[in-house]
Amino acid sequence: MPDQIVLTDSPATLTAVVRGRVPARELARFVPAACGEVWSFVRAAGLPKPGRHVALYLDAQGSVEVGAEVTEPFAGNDRVHCSQLPAGRVATAVHFGPYQRLAETHTRIRQWCAEHGHRPTGISWEIYGHWDESWNANPSRIRTDVFYLLQDQGG
Repeated sequence: MPDQIVLTDSPATLTAVVRGRVPARELARFVPAACGEVWSFVRAAGLPKPGRHVALYLDAQGSVEVGAEVTEPFAGNDRVHCSQLPAGRVATAVHFGPYQRLAETHTRIRQWCAEHGHRPTGISWEIYGHWDESWNANPSRIRTDVFYLLQDQGG
């Protein structure tokens, strides 16, 4: 069943991230490694209440920021930076299933935007649900929220 796509306003969300320029074929390795590096940094720095893991795709050339939601600004280091997910109007859908099938949800959102006259900016992101052990036996329950930032349609 296709994911339900909705329009909503997304607030800016502070993140702790590792930045990189990563070819699409290497994302399956880069994202988990960067998430682990950021999570270790967050724990060592004693940052309060870290949130879900995120991957922010900034352009078609593979510029990404990968890490976790945080609740307050912090001083990073040469690898981990304080950043944020952008605020604005988004088209979003919840993807249930293995990460290898996320491209299907991305494609559906882009197609939906084209069909409904919404213009993506080229910036998108994924927020990964907190891992549940039951997902190992049933990967169809893995939750990932996918967002596409839209161009301002105001006059």
